[in-house]
Amino acid sequence: MSGSFVVETGQKLPERILGPLTQADVLRFAGACGDFNPLHYDTELARRAGFDAPIAMGQMTAGIVAAWIADWCGVERLADFEVRFVAPVLVGDTITLTGEIADVASGDDGREVARLTVVAAKGETVVLKGRASAVLAPAMPG
Repeated sequence: MSGSFVVETGQKLPERILGPLTQADVLRFAGACGDFNPLHYDTELARRAGFDAPIAMGQMTAGIVAAWIADWCGVERLADFEVRFVAPVLVGDTITLTGEIADVASGDDGREVARLTVVAAKGETVVLKGRASAVLAPAMPG
């Protein structure tokens, strides 16, 4: 990690819009993670379960958000990441990712850390809320 990364409280992260999510996207993720629950690919079963279409894995949505944050700050700066799933993401949904710098503080190791809040939504419906921390400067030798 080289140089400092300058941010300020209240700064917005660049919005990212993804989608519409395809059945192929979900199946590729299923192959990568091994989650072959039929709710992710069987349209009729998903409808009987109360969904309009097959649902994406929660970890797929979390991975999309984590990649977006890492693209913004650099994967080497991402210190932690946690999410809460609020609503399902369906095949055909378009997801909008937004976030902002909640604050900047000293981390446990003395380095400045930006604490982020992030949201993934489909239209007005929030599907994921999360937080992350990004290290702003490398550790000082010492």
